[in-house]
Amino acid sequence: MTHVVTESCIKCRYTDCVDVCPVDCFRKGPNFLVIDPDECIDCAVCIPECPVNAIYAEEDVPDSQKDFIAINVELSRVWPSITRLEAHPSDADDWAKVKEKRHLLER
Repeated sequence: MTHVVTESCIKCRYTDCVDVCPVDCFRKGPNFLVIDPDECIDCAVCIPECPVNAIYAEEDVPDSQKDFIAINVELSRVWPSITRLEAHPSDADDWAKVKEKRHLLER
C-alpha cells in the first residue's frame, strides 16, 4: 500500500509533508508533489501535515481523484527527490482555495 498526492496540491506545493517523511519518498515537479510508491512505507505521517488535505492512503483516494494514483507513479519516475521543507509558492494560499486545478498540472 502507498499514499497518493491528489489535485489539491497543484499550484500549492506546500512541503510540510516532505519534512516529516522518514524515507524521502516525495518527488518535486514544477507545481506539484508526488509520492514514489516504491519508496513509501505507508506510515501516514504526511497526511496530517498537508495543509490542503491532498494526501490519501491509496485505498481512500476519492473516486474523482483515482487517476492521481497513476499520475503519482508516472511522475515519481521522472521528477527529482525532495527531502526538505522548502518555501511554498508566494500565491499558494490563494490556490489552496481552488478546487478544479487538474488542467494546471505541469509535468
